[in-house]
Amino acid sequence: MARISNGVFTFINSLILILGLVSIGASAYLMMHHSSSLCQKALQLPLFLLGVSLFVVSLLGLIGSLCEQTFWIKIHSCFNFLLIVGLICFTVFAFIVTNKGAGKALSRIGYREYRLGDYSNWLKNHFVNQNTWDEIRSCLMDAHVCQTLVIHSDVNQQVADFYKTKLSPVQSGCCKPPADCGFEYKNATFWIVPESGPAVQDSDCTTWSNNQSKHCYDCSSCKAGFLANIKKEWRILAIVLIFITVFLIIVYSLGCCAIRSIHQSHSKYSKFGP
Repeated sequence: MARISNGVFTFINSLILILGLVSIGASAYLMMHHSSSLCQKALQLPLFLLGVSLFVVSLLGLIGSLCEQTFWIKIHSCFNFLLIVGLICFTVFAFIVTNKGAGKALSRIGYREYRLGDYSNWLKNHFVNQNTWDEIRSCLMDAHVCQTLVIHSDVNQQVADFYKTKLSPVQSGCCKPPADCGFEYKNATFWIVPESGPAVQDSDCTTWSNNQSKHCYDCSSCKAGFLANIKKEWRILAIVLIFITVFLIIVYSLGCCAIRSIHQSHSKYSKFGP
């Protein structure tokens, strides 16, 4: 029974070790690909820290189980407990900072529009502040998010057909003016300002440009669309962390069983030994 318990503990820690390496590899991939790293920087640090933590904890568990040394398993259990607490705190934090913010559904329009004021101050201060937005804007331009919208649209597409298009949050915020501006549609990324001017007093309406290098990349709606992507990514990450936390709690319990099993095994050896 002791060998079975220790074997299960070793097997599960091996899986966690692999998961940690995958997480570190994903973070390294985002860092090595320059344009992607700027657009997806919100995931880099969490993935890296998660990967390193899982790697260290599982390595300690493997050393303890393979060498049958309770000292290392106890160290593993301590680190595992701290990791569980940390994951719970981060998961709760992720749900709190992404609780606000949702795209505004418009009547008879297939996409949503996004407003920067709908998102939490923490997200705005950390991801779309003046110091970071220039880099993110360059990344979005390098990714050709607006050119892709033009390529995939019909040359003879009418405004009614465009309004039925499923746009990503970034395309909705960065590649067209807000619908409230009342601009005249020519194609997916070319809109004409009425002679009377924008229909509403909105800074995004005056920021919009038909220039492909500008469009609405400096609009608040573009930043909001980018935050909508971050919100989605962090929500997915938080859900994944819930499953990982439950898994680590099981591993913590198995670690306690492994310590007991090794003690029993050593006791039997001492009892029947020379």
